Formats: sequence, structure tokens, C-alpha cells
Amino acid sequence: MNTEEWESLCDHCGQCCLNKLEDEDTGQTFVTNVACHLLDLNTCQCKDYPQRTRLVPDCLNLRDNSFVQFHWLPITCAYRLLNEGKPLPDWHPLITHNPDSVIHAGFSAKHFAIHQAEAGDLEDHILGLLL
Repeated sequence: MNTEEWESLCDHCGQCCLNKLEDEDTGQTFVTNVACHLLDLNTCQCKDYPQRTRLVPDCLNLRDNSFVQFHWLPITCAYRLLNEGKPLPDWHPLITHNPDSVIHAGFSAKHFAIHQAEAGDLEDHILGLLL
């Protein structure tokens, strides 16, 4: 897959840009509603995508890494689905040809995410356990 094809898999849900917490005792990972400071909450796109891994050391380039370690990707994520040999959901923008279909389907972080500067303690913003 070339870079353009790879990037087109992203549905711009913004969920991968939500902060996660790992329980050191159990190894369980919890997702919060707190977004990276680079996430534009209106578009659910990175404000500085080309420099994101330099500006946010914890930000990962999915193209450069093994999917095995990315269990924290949403179960609807095209990258995860591709790795698992599953089809894209019916609402995915590549299928609908509508970039807002992820929002209309209710899978976007747009309506519930907040920025780190507003959050305070991340533990107060846990949404649930990652599957």
C-alpha cells in the first residue's frame, strides 16, 4: 500500500488520540475522554500531523510499528480491522464517500472528547476498559 492509500484508511474518529491509562498491576488499559493537545476536536484530525511524533513522544506512527502492540486501537479502526482480516464498517468514509459518516454513525470522539489542558487528573476521565 502506498502512503496515500494507507492514510485513507483513517476514518478520523479521533479515538486513537485519546489518552489511555495502564493499570501497572493488571496490565489492563483504560481509555479516557481526554484528547491529545494536537487533536482538533472539530475535525478529529491532528493539528500538526507531519510533526506529531516529534511533538508528542507517545504518539506512534502505525506504519512503522507492528499491530500486535496496538491492542488499544478502537475495535472499529480500519488499521486494526485490516490486521484482523475483517471488513470495514458500512459507515467508513471509504465506503460512504462521505468524510462525516464516522460522525453521523456515532463513532467520532468529536462530541465527548476534551483537551488535556481542561482535564486535570486523567483518572477522573476514564470511559472504560479497552477490549
